Amino acid sequence: MSLRRTTLHGAHVELGAKMVPFGGWDMPVSYPIGTIEEHMTCRRAAVMFDVSHLGTVRVEGAGSFESLQRVLTNDLAKVAPGRAQYTHLLDPADASVIDDIIVWWVDHEVFDVMPNASNTDRVVKYLGGHDTTSTRSVIAVQGPASREKVARVSPEAAAVGRFRVERIEVCGCPCVVAGTGYTGEDGIEIAVPNHHTRSMWDALLSAGVVPAGLGARDTLRLESGLPLHGHELGEGITPLQANLNWVVGWKKTEFQGRAALAAEKERGVARVLRGIATEGRRPSREGSAVRTAHGSGVVTSGNFSPVLGHGIAMAFLPPACTEGDEVEIDVRGSALVGRVVALPFVRKPASGA
Repeated sequence: MSLRRTTLHGAHVELGAKMVPFGGWDMPVSYPIGTIEEHMTCRRAAVMFDVSHLGTVRVEGAGSFESLQRVLTNDLAKVAPGRAQYTHLLDPADASVIDDIIVWWVDHEVFDVMPNASNTDRVVKYLGGHDTTSTRSVIAVQGPASREKVARVSPEAAAVGRFRVERIEVCGCPCVVAGTGYTGEDGIEIAVPNHHTRSMWDALLSAGVVPAGLGARDTLRLESGLPLHGHELGEGITPLQANLNWVVGWKKTEFQGRAALAAEKERGVARVLRGIATEGRRPSREGSAVRTAHGSGVVTSGNFSPVLGHGIAMAFLPPACTEGDEVEIDVRGSALVGRVVALPFVRKPASGA
């Protein structure tokens, strides 16, 4: 099967990006400056990611709020039109996380549900709506200087607050802008019609925003302790195991998978997601076994932290493990010493109203 290409594919190739298959798409993993420099530029200034491979499912019309509220874990009644909310779609049988989702509540009866790249069809199956992924692109501008630089292109887009959603005309084109992202930094994401995507990308380049690839996006989200579907979330993994109880609207009488999740809450989880800091630059990797004083665990994501200068990992460990506990990670037959630490590894305050 041939890989899908985003509208910005040509721009990435022109900029010298290294392209790799990801979720059925041909995506930039890094640009010539390299993943570490892209990562640090996001922490210090501003970068932009082409995240058009992520899905958009438009759910709208009478009853749209009720249908989402009945299926998804979080409580939409806690927010309102013009807001975004992180939530989960659970398997009805065992409360596994089918997908973790951002819902953009665009206006009264219009919701843009944003699933992971490979899960769009499953989200449509459970939520209804229609897949609009092929009609728009999404550019994520992230970093402490992101709003300052976006303001050179569109002051209105730069003013969209954290977890706010607005319809805005950007560079003469109607867009949906949200104060969301996946880096732990402040920033915005712009959903733009495909025909206008290249001109907006070029305008942001001219404003001094540096392009970054999936490699930096992954190290940034790992430093920030953000879960990735297929690693910290997915089949056999519940929100409670992933330390995401706050994503569950327990006051709701109904959401898909509620009974199975409530049963797990009652009996207690068998494992829990923790952070591990390791010695030196050598990182652990997904699937590495972890030995602890309380039993075994497994690494879900591991890499070198450019900010901290040593290896970091997230892992499912026995619930008895606590911060400060020493652990050993088996990396290709050799022991890598680590210590259980609080998540996120790097904590940065988000700005924006």
